[in-house]
Amino acid sequence: MIILAATPIGNLGDASARLIAALEAATVIAAEDTRTAQRLLQALGVANRPKLVALHDHNERQRAAELVARARDEDLLVLSDAGMPTVSDPGYALVALAAAEDVTVTAIPGPSAVVTALAVAGLPTDRFTFEGFLPRKTGDRRRALTGLSGEARTMVFFEAPSRLAETLAAMADAFGPGRPAAVCRELTKLHEEVARGGLGDLAAWAEDGVRGEIVVVVGGAPEREVSQDDALAQVQALVAAGTRLKDAAAEVAAQTGLSSRELYQAALAAR
Repeated sequence: MIILAATPIGNLGDASARLIAALEAATVIAAEDTRTAQRLLQALGVANRPKLVALHDHNERQRAAELVARARDEDLLVLSDAGMPTVSDPGYALVALAAAEDVTVTAIPGPSAVVTALAVAGLPTDRFTFEGFLPRKTGDRRRALTGLSGEARTMVFFEAPSRLAETLAAMADAFGPGRPAAVCRELTKLHEEVARGGLGDLAAWAEDGVRGEIVVVVGGAPEREVSQDDALAQVQALVAAGTRLKDAAAEVAAQTGLSSRELYQAALAAR
């Protein structure tokens, strides 16, 4: 089978007994960086020296078939540099092919920067969306953030420290400077820090430079109260674009919480 193993995101004490046992038993490990995997084995006192195979963003699609075939005959342990493989890390193409080929895939759960940051941010956790890394190009990033401006769920992002201030400023432009957020830095490590505040204040805070591994958590868009007239205008705009009146009324009602029947009747009366 293929075994996806979560590794510590900073503190080696977070390595589970199950992870250590798997490392001790492994005959072959597919690792995002074989040097990082070697250091992990040494740091955890693992005496086993399995065969290490590189599996990263640049070779995963080429190596997936070979590794899936290998996993039919022996266990293949998969490691990313930190956290769970496949989550903004290599592994997805491998797992997708294994599923298609009916090769068993399991996981050794463990540390995750996504849920750790979400837990300590102090923002709603009942519903959230993980957005990974935003596009690097300014225009692409602006379009991505504009598309998320109405997202009601808490959003979790990864970001490089060198781009943090620029990204926070772009978020403040797209979401508003007062939108609550948290910058979680060096989670589980000695210099762990969680900076909370509005996006505008956090952008100013980050201008002097921030180091370490970064996770940004942003509160969702607040609910907006929409008047009956504004909702009617939305229905009329949808109808003008070709949507059936009944469907347009139902869509706007779902977005606003207003009565679909009342919007339908108001639209008929306005004709």
